[in-house]
Amino acid sequence: MTADEPSKRAPEPSGVDLARVALRAAREQARARGDAAQQKKQARRGGGLRSGARADGRDPMALGAAINRLLNERGWEAPAAVGGVMGRWPQIVGEDVAKHCVPEKYDEDERALIVRCDSTAWATNLRLLAPTLVARLNEDLGHGTVRQIKVLGPHGPARRYGPLRAPGSTGPGDTYG
Repeated sequence: MTADEPSKRAPEPSGVDLARVALRAAREQARARGDAAQQKKQARRGGGLRSGARADGRDPMALGAAINRLLNERGWEAPAAVGGVMGRWPQIVGEDVAKHCVPEKYDEDERALIVRCDSTAWATNLRLLAPTLVARLNEDLGHGTVRQIKVLGPHGPARRYGPLRAPGSTGPGDTYG
């Protein structure tokens, strides 16, 4: 890399990201200490794996608890929360907006929610509402989960290939550039 080229590095993690990483590491360390203490107790008692009336690490786990544990261990809290928002989109933005604008995906790297609108007028309207929606989403999900809303307009018409079409042509725009 020369001095003239801009550096292409990943953005530095923010305070929220650093706190999330530190919390996850602390949980893992606490879990490891708890497992080690449990193994020492079993070794003192005779060490055998035996069933008893008290709960231990071999007991079955409830499905909700297992899913929450998986989300926490893998760091999927934010994407899972945003997925829940996509299911509740009409309640968050209102029925009128939800009829014309649909969330497509969440970009975790940029912390952006990508929304597709069915007309350019609704896309413009949603761009004007974006700061309010970002604030409302962050109230629901936690500060900094969604930094921006990327609004996409309607899809263009499908390209038709007919008998008078030049091979390799990309449409009317290929003549100009």
